[in-house]
Amino acid sequence: MIVSASYRTDIPAFHAAWFLARLAAGFAEVRNPYGGAPYRVWLRAPEAAGFVLWTRNIKPLLPDLAQVAARAPFMVQFTITGYPRAIEPHVIDAEAAVAQAKALRRHWGPSAVVWRYDPILVSSLTPLERHRSGFAAIAADLQGAVDEVVVSFADLYRKSARNLAAAGRRHGFTWRDPEPGEKRALIAELAAIAAEHRMRLKLCTEPELVGVGAGADPARCIDAERLSKIAGRPILAREKGNRPGCLCAEGRDIGAYDTCAQGCTYCYAVASHERATQRIKALDPEAPSLG
Repeated sequence: MIVSASYRTDIPAFHAAWFLARLAAGFAEVRNPYGGAPYRVWLRAPEAAGFVLWTRNIKPLLPDLAQVAARAPFMVQFTITGYPRAIEPHVIDAEAAVAQAKALRRHWGPSAVVWRYDPILVSSLTPLERHRSGFAAIAADLQGAVDEVVVSFADLYRKSARNLAAAGRRHGFTWRDPEPGEKRALIAELAAIAAEHRMRLKLCTEPELVGVGAGADPARCIDAERLSKIAGRPILAREKGNRPGCLCAEGRDIGAYDTCAQGCTYCYAVASHERATQRIKALDPEAPSLG
């Protein structure tokens, strides 16, 4: 089983000590967000075949990644967007994130990091042209450090739409869902930019945009093939996407909702930044679960 850590929260940024304690214990417990008894996820071989770390700031975990690699091969899904503070109030600067991605490349090899420019939020602060120029600048800085970039457009669920609306009122910006033709044109441009910097652009659960003639293939964020390359041996996992167009390998996520303090206004995983901050402060790093 591949362990996902975590698309529900930023474990490297806010829960590194907890994660290392769980590695030492050999397991984590996960509370089902939809109810039911907690279940156990093993974090040691042979049950744990690999780790996918999702983050915007790997720095708290960076000195201890050898402890992760000692259990199983790992890869990092590293989100770097460079959006304005009104949209991403507590995210580290893109320059600092790029430096961390380069450090990962130096210490852990050319397959260790996948860049995520995700989600693409089209707003009065981030119009289409802003995405073209911002993506190009980050791609240039990351050239040689990553070989793949994953993109998708923002899906605004009820709580993320509510939080984004509140931020828009506070900061005076608006947003919109682009027309399909606008999305296709932007993806084609971003794919061409990525190719200029020796990266492949992949689409995360955007099946209607695949095959637009721009080299934009479906993404595999839980990527058994990449983990196999890192490990130097086959890692077998069946495909088990969680949404239409998702080609991820089967995995178990060990995170919990409402435990990330990045404050991204479009986030589906946090209902309240204030509540998430309090939950982080109250967390016992020796607890078996983040929930």
